[in-house]
Amino acid sequence: MKKLILTIFVLSTLCVAHAQNAGTKEDREALFNYIIEKTKIREAWSPIKNEKLGFDPMKEMLALKDEVINADTDEKLFYALQRLSAARRDRHLSVRQVEGGLKLPEIDEGTAPVRFDVDFSDRNDPFLFVGDLGMKINEHTSKVPRIGDRLLKINGEDVQSYLKRAIIYIRHSTYENFIKNMALNLTKKNDDLPPSFFKDKITLTLKPKKGKAYTITLPYLNEVAWTHGIFIRNYKDYEEVSSFVYESFKIYRPTNPDNKTLLLWWYGFREDLPEAIDALVDWAESNNVLDHDLIIDAIDSRGGSQGAYALARLSPQPFKTTGGNLKLSDITYDFVTNYTRRYLEAQVPMDHESRETEDDGTWVIEWLNGPVLKGLAAGQEYSNNTPFKCAHLPFYSDWIMKPADKHFTGNMIVFFGPKGGSHLTQFAAMINDNDLGYTMGMPDGGYSNTWEWREVLTFPGTDKPVTTFMWDIGHTIRPNGQIAEGNPSMVDEYIPVTRDNYLDYKKILLEKALNRLQSGNK
Repeated sequence: MKKLILTIFVLSTLCVAHAQNAGTKEDREALFNYIIEKTKIREAWSPIKNEKLGFDPMKEMLALKDEVINADTDEKLFYALQRLSAARRDRHLSVRQVEGGLKLPEIDEGTAPVRFDVDFSDRNDPFLFVGDLGMKINEHTSKVPRIGDRLLKINGEDVQSYLKRAIIYIRHSTYENFIKNMALNLTKKNDDLPPSFFKDKITLTLKPKKGKAYTITLPYLNEVAWTHGIFIRNYKDYEEVSSFVYESFKIYRPTNPDNKTLLLWWYGFREDLPEAIDALVDWAESNNVLDHDLIIDAIDSRGGSQGAYALARLSPQPFKTTGGNLKLSDITYDFVTNYTRRYLEAQVPMDHESRETEDDGTWVIEWLNGPVLKGLAAGQEYSNNTPFKCAHLPFYSDWIMKPADKHFTGNMIVFFGPKGGSHLTQFAAMINDNDLGYTMGMPDGGYSNTWEWREVLTFPGTDKPVTTFMWDIGHTIRPNGQIAEGNPSMVDEYIPVTRDNYLDYKKILLEKALNRLQSGNK
């Protein structure tokens, strides 16, 4: 009897301890109402995204009221808030733990030694297939999958049912971006999804291209050495210029001197992008290749800034930049004040660790403290549209960028894919909307805004922290005038990844690009 009482006491204590930060039912209702109220006035909605995805974000958020109010443990409330945020379907907007706030249970993180990718051959019905294997997977299963085997079930659950349950927690702006990143992360065990999605091991039911379905069970490992790796760069008859060492991109030069092209593998618009672009132009000038055609592989690219700076040196044509604005609301004055203070401390506007303006920052500071604050005082819903963050041109300009004094003069072909977005979405839009080059592959992930506002949520009327929460507070405007969020520019030649072409996908794109250039179709 004493043992029973002690067990009940311990379990009760654990439950109370676990729920100690989730507040009362009244706290959670007040918190939900606060989020909804601020979302209505702060969020820069993308009507074109909402139309494409066929949903009403406010309606979907309001439908979660009971789930938030009844979330009586830290875990339940955290994932209810994550679901509430994800209901807006915006890849940039996350929910994070904060000190003194909701605490998630400890989880033994790991990765199973198999990774998936997506077959997009049917745009209306993409499916997941094995895209990579751990080099030592045979130590964990006698049946080793093959590249291209189709995923049917996860832990006994049909994969479509699993994805339907997962998508409500995963931030995304296009379905293609969701399923691509979901495939890559499917066999990772972490807190991106509620613990109920995971077991000690992962059981997968797979079907080869020919033959019967089979089931394997794999452990989650601390480290996995992959057979192919996340970046496949099998460019036939090209070799890397090993002396060119920058994070933003790599140069590949053809082994055949008669091939008048250069290939750039684009990793992202990182902190070193302006320096890397200048070094590329200097290298090309010294090697007499500024007149060569450029082939840019941006399929693996992530975001950053200063894409317009790069294009002014990669293309001989003038072009219209992307633009942007600010949603004017209760936090606009604080946003402008904080941004200006950070600028004065750093003497240059920064995007995380990267400088984000071509000038010394005067253009954006003048705009924020001039037209933006005047628009706020006048009761406008949005500020005026300007070149994106005034990063390359002042707010009063015509948005037209001219080629730099030294630039490439050849043609440009660019490969895109749905994995990345943010500044990549802008880069793709500037190329496609201005017809700066020919694009192939698949549209990018389609997410971009000017700025976000992040704050630490507290239960209203208290100083008790809960989590962080974010709002998208400004539109990115494509050169064609459309909002970029959830609306990626289309490629000129749609070539989907499939389980049949996966390992040779970039070889296929490269061959098509070279054939196009050689045939005179620029």
